[in-house]
Amino acid sequence: MAGIGIRLNKIFGKGTITTNLIGFGYSTMFTIAPMFLVIGAVALMQALLGYSRVGYAERELYSCTVLYIFIFALLAAAPFNSVLSKYLSDVIYNETYEDIRPCFFLGLWLNMLLAALAGIPFCVRWYLAGGSDLSYVFAGYCGYISLVLVFYSMLYLSICKDYKKISIFYLLGMTLTVLLSLFFVYVLGMEVTFSMLLALDGGFLLIASLELALVKSYFRVNSGRYREVLAYFRKYPQLVAANFLYTLGLFIHNFVFWNTDMRIEVAGSFVCMTSYDMASCLAMFTNISASVIFISRVEMRYHERYKAYSEAVIGGRGIDIQNAKKRMFRQLSDELMNLARIQFIISCAIFFVCIVLLPRLGIGGQVMRIYPCLAAGYFILFLMYAAIIFLYYFNDLKGAVLTAASFCGITFLGSLFSSQLSAPWYGLGLVAGAFTGFCAAYHRLRVMERTLDIHVFCQGSIMKAGHGRKLSNLVYGGPTPKMETKLEKKRGR
Repeated sequence: MAGIGIRLNKIFGKGTITTNLIGFGYSTMFTIAPMFLVIGAVALMQALLGYSRVGYAERELYSCTVLYIFIFALLAAAPFNSVLSKYLSDVIYNETYEDIRPCFFLGLWLNMLLAALAGIPFCVRWYLAGGSDLSYVFAGYCGYISLVLVFYSMLYLSICKDYKKISIFYLLGMTLTVLLSLFFVYVLGMEVTFSMLLALDGGFLLIASLELALVKSYFRVNSGRYREVLAYFRKYPQLVAANFLYTLGLFIHNFVFWNTDMRIEVAGSFVCMTSYDMASCLAMFTNISASVIFISRVEMRYHERYKAYSEAVIGGRGIDIQNAKKRMFRQLSDELMNLARIQFIISCAIFFVCIVLLPRLGIGGQVMRIYPCLAAGYFILFLMYAAIIFLYYFNDLKGAVLTAASFCGITFLGSLFSSQLSAPWYGLGLVAGAFTGFCAAYHRLRVMERTLDIHVFCQGSIMKAGHGRKLSNLVYGGPTPKMETKLEKKRGR
């Protein structure tokens, strides 16, 4: 993320209100802009194509299809992203850039294979039990596979710090999506929801193709070391578990409510709870600025302290190492507190705006009763994610797994309990899970602060580990009688 940090330092360094707004907009553009572009394209298509005049069943089928595409594409990519990020970071540190192509193609093959195999049974059930047209089912499956490819390729461009091009690719892809939907409906006379879904497929495919071409242009040499990539999955299974459990925890409370009596069944395969899902979406957007704030502040402040500590470890005195360590953890604590304070102000402001305006726009009733508790849950959740990122800084993989597992498990159990309560308390499971995860992550950071010297200086080994018969523990036992006889013969000679 160093590329963003350099630019942000120049912007925020001027210290004016205008530059602060510019800096916030700049960091937003290259962090969460792709998500807003997709949402904007979907909303624009609905407005231009008369989506509100489409039948209720068709609208619900389209909404559930898009919802499932995004959720399960994220879940399919989750087991691979963290391990491949670790491998790429090590490759870049060692400057063996020829190893990136094997990582890209092997990871692509594994990710697409898992996603394809997981999606086929659902699509078969959707076609047989739901009675949907085969073309619609196939379009949904293609959208899912295309989005998996988009998420996977984004990983490599993020490692290359090419956030600007990622945003440009999304802009081009969503522009194509809107134009294709207009062409399908008004020129070819196709059905509205099918046209929108097919247009999304085209947009996602364009984004994935552009990302794939850019990655291949960056890394032209292939070392052929595919086994080393697989070895990282065996070496760092904690990364797989931590990232997957965290991603699962983001949606597991939705899954719980999808299996209650309040759920809606669509086409014999899709289930959802519209009011809870809408409230979750609003709560996430209420707190999404935490991602921008965290990235901006870590880029500008904490990274410098972490770098200073690393340099002190490599060639500094003991007192320099201790001072750098204290400054680094002091900065870490300040960043978490500042993130909480700033995001609390932003979240409260957005919350009150939503409470006042959304009912006038037709979003009210049960959605607004569920929304407050979920907004509090997502506020804590983003703080927990910031703490997990700090755990990754210190290579505390065990702590990351414990945090993600506690978050996912408590959210699941808490949602089972809260689903029996009244609507204002439906989000209590997410609040409990996020708070438990944050406490676990914060505890691990405090432990890491106390034991960082052991973690840094005592984790290596002087002798290389190997397999075979264990050597004797005897260091010196004096000459044996047989050895004395040989020595006497040598002296006689």
